[in-house]
Amino acid sequence: MSCIHFGDPDNCGGCRYQDIPYQEELLRKQEKLRELFIEPLPDFDQIFEGITGNEACAYRNKMEFTFGNRCKDGPLELGMHRKGRFYDIVSVPDCQITSADFGRITEAVCGYFREKGTDFYRKRAHTGYLRHLLVRKAHFTGQILVDLVSAGYEGSDEKSLLSGFKDRILSLDLDGEIAGILHTRNNSLADAVTDQGTEVLYGNDFFYEKLCGLTFRISPFSFFQTNSAGAEKLYGKAKEYMLSALSGEKPSEVFDLYSGTGTITQIVSSYATHVTGVEIVPEAVEAARANAGLNGISNCSFICGDVFKVIEGLEERPDMIIVDPPREGLSPKALSKIVSYDVDSIIYIACKPASLARDIPTFTAHGYRTARLSCVDMFPRTDNTECIALFTKS
Repeated sequence: MSCIHFGDPDNCGGCRYQDIPYQEELLRKQEKLRELFIEPLPDFDQIFEGITGNEACAYRNKMEFTFGNRCKDGPLELGMHRKGRFYDIVSVPDCQITSADFGRITEAVCGYFREKGTDFYRKRAHTGYLRHLLVRKAHFTGQILVDLVSAGYEGSDEKSLLSGFKDRILSLDLDGEIAGILHTRNNSLADAVTDQGTEVLYGNDFFYEKLCGLTFRISPFSFFQTNSAGAEKLYGKAKEYMLSALSGEKPSEVFDLYSGTGTITQIVSSYATHVTGVEIVPEAVEAARANAGLNGISNCSFICGDVFKVIEGLEERPDMIIVDPPREGLSPKALSKIVSYDVDSIIYIACKPASLARDIPTFTAHGYRTARLSCVDMFPRTDNTECIALFTKS
């Protein structure tokens, strides 16, 4: 079923392909990838292994909703930014790329605060209370984490207000199970979810998800792929590329750079003597260490810090490198250091294909060839896809 919000001229603008069959969407994405990669890879048509599709509905396991109104002096809304309008918010309770539980939760929360007459945070005046609602739901375990993000409260009954918020969520008939309800304080001026102190109103400040036979404990702000089912396919492809590059012996040391909560680090740990994960977010590194212990994996270690600075100071030399950088891709310094190791194979996972296309000439200039290239559609109905490439020494 196509999203009912898609035809609305004031829609959120998150989806682009709700009005065509999914197979046609994949063909369009493949043609865009060809246009993007044909210059750095003239033999793209021989190298590219195609796009792995995913379920096109209810795949997102995380959403950050914003409190506001659709028009000036309008009623409270809780949803997404209106397409092309920074200050206008549109509720999207029937969003098709999330579980129905997301809509049930946002409608209940918005209704509760409307009843209470609670004002949203106004970015220009820096007044008001309600800022964001973070909802995360594990695809495979069904556990749900809900976090209300607010500015400072000027009244004396905040405790009662938050208690009612918690009770309203717990009263809902959901498909999943509430693992935790949180309240995060954010008095920063930036329009972003910033953690300046989080309290647990119910349950825990984490939930569990399963992926590739492993269990992962996920906290509210730690990175985890937003499409769990798609992540299994993506990481399965990474493991396939790794095994295809091995000559039969386990690599002694693998670097997993931009390792997040250590998902890839642990998934490939069975095929290496040791894997070192490097990640700049302290909370993610802490979660990665906890997850490795949870899964009984002892041949992984995790270092917190900027990738370039960390690897610049490491004495260990890797036999293989896996990189999964943020959307902007590898920084010039990090890329230069990575190719200087002169390892036989590098696996590059790119959530923004243009960043990978930009970096291919540097790998080529340092004697690498693009041995394999494919795509996993992690974001159906949107313009985005995720690419994975295997570079090997010519």
